[in-house]
Amino acid sequence: MQSSTLSEVASSLDATPTQVALAWLLQRSSSILLIPDTPSLEHLCENMAAGLLVLPADVLEQLDGTL
Repeated sequence: MQSSTLSEVASSLDATPTQVALAWLLQRSSSILLIPDTPSLEHLCENMAAGLLVLPADVLEQLDGTL
């Protein structure tokens, strides 16, 4: 189930909740390797864009208590 916090953050950053969740994981540790499901080219592009999303420190802190 997706949290309302994740949805709110995604909306404020003009991103999808999935992109925010992936960006949060990537920013938590440099040793994380993500292998997201990519059933379509559109989904692959969305996942790749998450790697460019930089979450501000306050957003990371907010998500740490949620995800």
